[in-house]
Parts: sequence; structure tokens; C-alpha cells
Amino acid sequence: SCLQTSLSIWGWGSLGLVLFLVTFGPFAIFYFAFYILCFVGGGFVVTLLFGKSNSEKYLEQCEHSFLPCTSVGIPKCIEEMKREARPIKIDRRLTGANIIDEPLQQVIQFSLRDYVQYWYYTLSDDESFLLEIRQALQYALVQFSARSKETDWQPYFTTRLVDDFGTHLRVFRKAQQRIAEKGNQMKDQAEELVDTFFEVEVEMEKEVCRDLVCTSPKDEEGFLRDLCEVLLYILLPPGDFQNKIMRYFVREILSRGILLPLINQLSDPDYINQYVIWMIRDSNCNYEAFMNIIKLSDNIGELEAVKDKASEELQYLRSLDTAGDDINTIKNQINSLLYVIKVCDSRIQRLQSGKEIDTVKLAANFGKLCTVPLDHILVDNVALQFFMDYMQQTGGQAHLFFWMTVEGYRVTAQQQLEVLQSRQKDGKHQTNQTKGLLRAAAFGVYEQYLSEKASPRVNIDDNLVAKLAETLNHEDPTPEIFDDIQRKVYELMLRDERFYPSFKQNVLYVRMLAELDMLKDPSFRGSDDGEGESFNGSPTSSINLSLDDLSNVPTDETVQLHAYISDTGVCNDHGKTYALYAITVHRRNANGEEMWKTYRRYSDFHDFHMRITEQFENLANILKLPGKKTFNNMDREFLEKRKKDLNAYLQLLLNPEIMKASPALAHYVYDFLENKAYSKGKGDFARKMDTFVNPLRNSMRNVSNAVKSIPDSLAEGMTKMSDNMGKMSERLGQDIKQSFFKVPPLMQKTYSDPDHCRVAAPIDDNVDDNIPLRVMLLLMDEVFDLKERNQWLRRNIKNLLQQLIRATYGDTINRKIVDHVDWMTSPEQVADAVKRFRDAFWPNGILAEAVPRRDKAIRMRTRVAGKTKLLEVMPDELKHIIGAETTRKGILRVFEMFQHSQLNKRMVYVFLERFLETLFPQNKFPELFHKLHSRSKQMQRYKQRLHSTQAPSLQK
Repeated sequence: SCLQTSLSIWGWGSLGLVLFLVTFGPFAIFYFAFYILCFVGGGFVVTLLFGKSNSEKYLEQCEHSFLPCTSVGIPKCIEEMKREARPIKIDRRLTGANIIDEPLQQVIQFSLRDYVQYWYYTLSDDESFLLEIRQALQYALVQFSARSKETDWQPYFTTRLVDDFGTHLRVFRKAQQRIAEKGNQMKDQAEELVDTFFEVEVEMEKEVCRDLVCTSPKDEEGFLRDLCEVLLYILLPPGDFQNKIMRYFVREILSRGILLPLINQLSDPDYINQYVIWMIRDSNCNYEAFMNIIKLSDNIGELEAVKDKASEELQYLRSLDTAGDDINTIKNQINSLLYVIKVCDSRIQRLQSGKEIDTVKLAANFGKLCTVPLDHILVDNVALQFFMDYMQQTGGQAHLFFWMTVEGYRVTAQQQLEVLQSRQKDGKHQTNQTKGLLRAAAFGVYEQYLSEKASPRVNIDDNLVAKLAETLNHEDPTPEIFDDIQRKVYELMLRDERFYPSFKQNVLYVRMLAELDMLKDPSFRGSDDGEGESFNGSPTSSINLSLDDLSNVPTDETVQLHAYISDTGVCNDHGKTYALYAITVHRRNANGEEMWKTYRRYSDFHDFHMRITEQFENLANILKLPGKKTFNNMDREFLEKRKKDLNAYLQLLLNPEIMKASPALAHYVYDFLENKAYSKGKGDFARKMDTFVNPLRNSMRNVSNAVKSIPDSLAEGMTKMSDNMGKMSERLGQDIKQSFFKVPPLMQKTYSDPDHCRVAAPIDDNVDDNIPLRVMLLLMDEVFDLKERNQWLRRNIKNLLQQLIRATYGDTINRKIVDHVDWMTSPEQVADAVKRFRDAFWPNGILAEAVPRRDKAIRMRTRVAGKTKLLEVMPDELKHIIGAETTRKGILRVFEMFQHSQLNKRMVYVFLERFLETLFPQNKFPELFHKLHSRSKQMQRYKQRLHSTQAPSLQK
């Protein structure tokens, strides 16, 4: 059917077309198309003419309407734009101090020129927009200056800044400990440290974590934009702040043009290392400290950089054509460089193989340890704390505490009797009162340690105890009343296998030797290929070459040096009398033997000793120079004794093992023994330590460190001791018990761990009011981890710091610190800071180009130099107080903390946040920072963990 329908349509259509062509002809199609075209064109023309006439009529009607004319404003605007811009006067006053305003105006001018004008002038020549931006910046600076003048900066600089730094260091220390517990060697250590650091931060801060701001450049820029916009809202008038275009321009200039480059520079580890070196540029490089850094380094990049530089210097020295006296100096330098290269190779091989060892355990099992007598341990701060810890573990703490308490009693009793004798000479009589106080103190010691009620009780011969009780009841107490029992207790600690003999076999003894810097360098051969494993006793598992290994270092063994003091005499030079020692020197080499005599005074020996112990720290524990004598030092018998002692000193110094252990030492020895006038070169620091700190240390060692009631000065003690003598021993016993029974060393603490809290809480009684003591004690706690040590050591350190501060500054120290803060915020210092900022970003008025990143080898050598400088600048007295190993470990921990740019950024942002909180206390900046950091991934994970741990307890 469909086919029939289509055929019918085509048929009728074809029929119609044939009939049309037959009727009208073949040209009919063209005629038909022409007719249609004419019809359409005519319609269009008629429509156009009709629309035109109607439009003209409509416009005529509009002209006579009541609407205002719209064409007047445009010409007027054009006329206004063609007029010359009137000069706008800008008030250049910002802070009220001309010395600050001038460099600030230059900073504003340079910022607009380099960040706005260079592209704005391509769009328009009108400067009104630029002037408005400048006025807005100036208004903000005026408001900022007004807020700064109203702010008390002393709490910020003396409390909040120190607390934030201490908290940052605590977080870093906890992160290191957590990584050490994991022991994961496969993952990137730097990346893992950063992740762990922010995990610990959120656990400590509870409400904020800055991981996104410090690790993500995009989030960092967003944070700075938001912060700058909030500051503009506070500082700008509402009208200017509502101008979005101008606000965005100022925000970008502040955030990306000023703050971001400044924060990046302050966070750059290489910049910090260079700044550290610059700060302590006056101190000379210490060879021994440098070698310790190489042996302690766990960074292969540092070791390779040092090795490459040493190889370069070695090639240069070998290329020199020298003769005569210079050849010996060059040989010594070559030997030193070869030794450095060998140490670097050994350390690199150890790190690459991953064969790190516990050096303390290795020394305990295989090392030949030094023997420290018990009487030396009892009078040394560092050694005593380890012996205390051991006695606590073995249950013999009562014997040690008794011995210390008796020492304290004897000293105070002697002082009190001297006071009594002096007052009797002056006609004052207080005999009965003083003896009563002494009796009360003696009874306190007896009740505390020897009576049946004592807990713990000293187990000693009952006959001696009964004899002591009878003496106390019937005779006046004397300083020596406890001497017999104390001597028995000492012999018991010395000979009883539970105490001192077993202590020498304990790991605490090895740690004590490490802290005293007396741990020898044993060599442990544990591999079939002859690879040596050796160490220097560092808890960081560093590898150190033993004395046997040093024999493999090429040295000039053909030169042998021997010296001895052959004679001594007394000389008189222009009225000054002094002793002179004749030293006979023999030097044997391949060409023959030389002999000469040189003459040295004792002061020359002393200066030489100070010089080599400054350069080679280990020699301080090996070489002991005979002490000085003020009176009768020209006596013949005394001179002979000193000659003998100096001879022993020389023979020990010239020992081949010591010379091999310190190749650079030979240069100093040759210089001292040459037949010429000796040029003294003792450092100023060493002289100051001799004149001030050494007497203080010696007096502290002679008087028992356990005596807490001894006053800071003898004159003050004469008046205070008579009031406090009765309760001295009881308080001393309580102090010792509190230090060891409430906070047992090497055991889990029973109270909440303060390591998971900020360090802003009060440190101790009577400490917060003393600003420098608070700062120093807080920093020492965090840098050297003193809170992990026993509280007795920490209390001694606090007492020592109090004495040093009082001796140095007196009672006006807080006033001086407040004055120093005022000086830091004075117009002169602020102007100097602005000028440094201007010169750093625009040297000579030109925008500084981006400093190219320095070569990796240079950066690595800078790290080594920075660590060496820091280790060298630490005073020896600090090592004697808290231990050499603890000092090194603490200093290197602080340095390592600054080697991570993400962590440095965190500290910079914390300082910035605290600065703004101090400057704008009414603007709720803490809540703002919590919101800005709320997108932290670590914070979200912490909340999830916290929720998961709390959910089961809520269900229960």
C-alpha cells in the first residue's frame, strides 16, 4: 500500500509539471522567481520608509518631554578628567620619631615603586590611586605605632618568647625520641622528623597545629593573606577598608612582597648557620671540637663535603715547593688532613652500612675503662649524680645520703664555731645558744639516719651508734662528732660488692665516664674482613678511631722528640724574682740528632697548658699541671718538687700515643720547646675562667654540694646560720628524700608527664620573680634535658646560677633587664632595625635579586663550621657541672633543630602570633589563629583519635 501511495504522488507531480511547461513555456520558472523577488523587495522598502517617519515623530515628542537631559554629565566628566591633577599633600609623620619615619617612608616608596608602579603606569598616568594606597599604608603604620607605644613589651621578651622557644625545643626533643623508639631506617629521616614533630605539637598544644602553614606554600600564602586582611581591618579606617581594590593591593604587597620573603629568609637553615658563625666570629676554630663534630656527624653530605675540601687542600700542600723550617709545618698539616680524611671515610662507611652500635654498651662489655676513685666521685657534681642513681637502684641510698649530710653538718658546724669565736673576741657571748643549735642539728642527723625510727636506716656497727648516742647526751657536739661512723660508711660503700665495686661494672659508670669526657677509645674487631668498630662513648652512636687505628695514619715517625728539666734556678730581673727551669731537648731524625736547651718559667708552662687544653679538650682530663703557690714559692725544696712534677707533665705530654691521637698537638709542643723566647697566647676566656669561675668551682667541690642551707656569701651566712642551724639536717634530709624518692631516677614518674605540656608554667618557687634565673633555668632544662636527670643536680645548678647572677649583677638584675627591654624598643633601635630591613631588601635603593641557593657542599661545610663554633664556645665549667656528653648532646640538638626549614617556619609563626596577641590584646587573636589553623590534617587526625578513645568510655 505504501508503494502504491508513493507512486501515485510522483505520478501526479510529474503530470502537473508537464502541463505547466506546455502551458507557459520553458521560461515560466524564471518569471515566477522574479515576481517573488520583487514582492519581497517592495515590502522591505515600504517598511523602512514607514519606520523612519515614525521614529522622527517619536524623537520630537521626547525632546518636549519632562525627563532631564542625559548628555550633559558625559562632557562634564571629560572636562574634569582633562584638568590638571591638584598636588596632594601627604603628612610624612608616622611614629613621631624622625629617625624612624625617614627609613619607613623609603620602605613605602620602594614597595610602591617595585610592586605597583611598574605595571600601573602601563594602564594609567593618574597618580591619585597610588597616593590613596600610600595614605592607607601610612595610616595603618600610624595606628600600629600608637599601639606599640601603649604595649608593655617586657613580658613578651622575658617570658612569652622564652616559653615559646622552650616549647618548640621540647616538641623537637620528643619527636627525636619518638623516632628513635620506632627505629625505622627505611623512611626519609627528615620527612619523618617533620611529620612526627607536628604530631607531638598537636598533642602538646591540644587546640592548634601549624603543619599546613609550614609545609604547604599555597596554604602559607593563604594564611598570610587572611592575617594581613585582619590587620588592615584593625588598622585602616572603615571607608578605606571597604575599598576592595585598594585593600587587595595593600594585602598582596604586605603578604607576598614583604612578609613571605622575610619569613623564608629567617627560616632558611643556611642563613641561620651563617648568622651563628657571624655571631661567634671572634672565637678561634678548635681542632678538637672540629674532630668531635666529624666523629659525631650522622649526615653523609657533611662528611663528604669535608672530605672533598680536605682532599683539595691536601693536593695544594703537596704541590708546594718548600724547604727549611716550613717543611715541618707542612708535614704536620698534611698528616692532620690525612687523619681527617680517614675519619670521614670510616664514618661514611659506617653510616652507609647501617651498622650503628650502642657505644655505651660496647664500652661496658669490651672497653678498658678508667678508674675513678670513690673520693673523687663524692666531690664531683657530674659523677655524684650517677653514683646516686646507682645507690638508689641497689637500696644503698641511705649510706650515701648520710655521708653527704655529715659533710654538710661538719662544714656548717665549723663555720658556726668560727663565728662564735669571733664574737667572743668582740665581747659577745652566745655560747649556750650556739651549742644548743649544734646539738639540735646533730640530733637531727642521728634521728634521720641512725635511730631505730629512721627510714631508711644506715646499717652500721651498733657499738658505734650507741657511743654516738651517749656522746650526744652528755657532751657538747663538735664538727667531728660523726667522723668515726662516716668513715665506716665510706669504707662500706668502698668495699661492699653491692656498692662501689659493682658500680664500676654497671652501665651507669660508663655513662659517668662519658660525661666526664674520660671514656677511652677501645677498638672492637668484630668482622672477618678486619673492619673495625670503635667509638668515643657518645650516646649518638658515633664511631671514633682508637689509638691503635691511629698508627695506620701516615706520620713522620722518623722524628723523635725527648725533653726533660735538667736544672732549675732563681732569677732576679729588675727587682722581680721568679723561678726558671732549664729544659734539655733531644730531637732525632734521619739526618742525625740535635740537642739544645731552652728556659721556661712556670707561667710559660701554665699558659702553654691552657692553650693546648683549649684546643684539645680531651687533654684536660689527662694532663694535670702542678698548682700555683703564692707564698714560699722560691723555697729550694718546693722548686725541686715542682721540677719533678713538671718533668712528669712533660713525659706524659710527649707520650707517643698522645701525640698520635692529636696530630696537630706536635706544632704546639715544638713551638714551646724551641730555643727561643716563648710568646704567650692564652685566650682571654681562659684567663677569665681562671680568675672567677675556677675558684667558685673549687670551693663548691670542697664544701659538699648537698648542703642546701649554706648561704650565698659568708657574711650573709654569719647572720642567717644562727637562726637556721637547728633545722639544717632535717631540711637537708627532706630535700634529699624529695629529690630521690618522689622522682626516682631512671624510673617512670608517678605524676603527669610535663613533657606533654607547654613550658609556660612556673618553674620553681622564688624563680619567676628572678627574670634571668628563670630564663637560664628554663633554657638549660630544655636544651640539656635536666628534668630527666635527678632533682639534686637540677637544684645545685639553680643554686649555682643564683650565685653567678648575684655575683655578676647584684640585686638590681630585674631592673637592668627592664631597662634593656626599654632600650631594645627605643626609637634608635627600632630605626636601626628598619634600616637593616630596608638595606636587606633594597640595597642602594634597588630591589634585591633573589639570592641563588648556595652549592650543597658549601652549605654542608657551613653546617660543620657552625656546629664546631657552637661546641667550642661552650665553657668548660658547664661541662664540669652537667657533664661533657650532656653538653655536647644538648648543643647539637639545638643546632639540629634549626636545620629544618619547616620547623623554623613554625617557630617564626609562633613568635609572630605571640607578637600580635601582645600588641592587640582586645582583638581575640588566639581564637582567630585557631580558626586559621583549623584545616590542619594533624589536628583532624588528633580529634579522630581522641574521639575514638573517648567513645568506649562514654558507652560504658
